Amino acid sequence: QVQLVESGGGLVQPGGSLSLSCAASGRIFIRYSMGWYRQAPGKARELVASITSGGSTDYVDSVKGRFTISRDNAKNTVYLQMNNLKPEDTAVYYCNIFPFRIGYWGQGTQVTVSS
Repeated sequence: QVQLVESGGGLVQPGGSLSLSCAASGRIFIRYSMGWYRQAPGKARELVASITSGGSTDYVDSVKGRFTISRDNAKNTVYLQMNNLKPEDTAVYYCNIFPFRIGYWGQGTQVTVSS
């Protein structure tokens, strides 16, 4: 059974930074592409960034140049470094494999960008 546990969220001022982590249990981690997703209040969940097992990355246009996704296969962990945060980045952030699998959603971690 796969479990994904997100951490690292919090309250930050516009222009600030946060680093999110996602720890994955199970032996499937290395084989899969991973993604960070977010869901803002009243909006659909969206893919923010993805990374293949080999380390190739892709980002939604709104975060390009500000967010960086990375992974440590030895630690079964995927990261999301978020810089120059904006109020519109406020959301609950989740990790999942990419494309996502419904049964793998965790609790997510809240990111709030506000002055």
